[in-house]
This record gives sequence, structure tokens and C-alpha cells, in this order.
Amino acid sequence: MSDAEYDIDDIERRMNGAVEALRHDFVGLRTGRANAGMLEPVVVNAYGADMPLNQVATINVPEPRMITVQVWDRGNVQAVEKAIRSAGLGLNPSVDGQLVRVPIPELTQQRRQELTKVASQYAEHARVAVRNVRRDGMEKLKRLQRDSHMSEDDHDMWAEETQRLTDEAIKKIDELLAHKQKDIMQV
Repeated sequence: MSDAEYDIDDIERRMNGAVEALRHDFVGLRTGRANAGMLEPVVVNAYGADMPLNQVATINVPEPRMITVQVWDRGNVQAVEKAIRSAGLGLNPSVDGQLVRVPIPELTQQRRQELTKVASQYAEHARVAVRNVRRDGMEKLKRLQRDSHMSEDDHDMWAEETQRLTDEAIKKIDELLAHKQKDIMQV
């Protein structure tokens, strides 16, 4: 068997994808400090279509507890304000001409604890995704060995490498979670 039949690079790419998806999920979690990524889920009804906020405005963070949204077209200002208000982020924007100011309210201790639980759930979903990639890889290895396309030594080597990648990905997920929880709980 050629090593090309077991694609360890694909396994690594898929595991890294799960870690990157977690990073993306964490950006949207509020920590009490302003972050332009907080408005990423906001979709604005503009020009007869639903568009991501960053396609109709420029998002800036001029100070730690304020996000400003500079709307390009005056006709979309009210739609942007409405989209931010109704996005379920607990934010209350105010309009100043074509500028929408979004103050970031202080988080209560109870809300911080809820957010750490949400972060833990995101991390667990990422761990499950990594384990699923590992399972797929191990099943393919067993199939290749069973069909006599791979020696037992090659099987063991690739199984160890797959496990090493899994352990690395899980470690990265745990580090990201610890960092995010610390970030959320900082007062």
C-alpha cells in the first residue's frame, strides 16, 4: 500500500478546522469589552436583501466599552439600528447621523457565569468534532489493514500519528476555553 491512501493531512486539516470554528464562536461571546466580532452575527435588511453588517457599514472599536458603526448609505441607518437591536445580543444602539453608537453594558456576575457555561458548550462541540475526525481516520485505517492494503506496522504508525493530532487539537481547545473563561470572568 502507498501511504497516499491514508491522508493524514486531511485528518489534520479537519481537526484544525474544528479548532478554528471554536475560535470563531468565541469571538461572538461577550466579555464585557467591545469587540468588532460581536456584531458579526448581525444581518441587515438592505437593498431588498439580507446582508451581513460589514457589507453595509464600517465597524470600529474607538474605546473599550463602545463600538461604532459607520453606515455607508444614509438610507440604511435605521435598518442597521433595528438589526443590531433585534440580533439578541442585548445591545442598545443609538443613532448620530450616519454613525450608530453601540455602548457595551457591564456584565453581571450571573451573566458572566452563564457565558462561561456557553463557552464550555462550544468547546465540547469542538472536542466532539475532533473525536469524530479521529474515529473516521481510525475506521479507514482498520479498513485498509483488513483489506490487506496496509501492514500492521504502518497501521500502528498512522494510528499513533492520528492520536497525536487528536491530543494536540484537544489541548488547543482546552487552552482556548481556559483563556476565554478567564476573559469572561475578569471584572
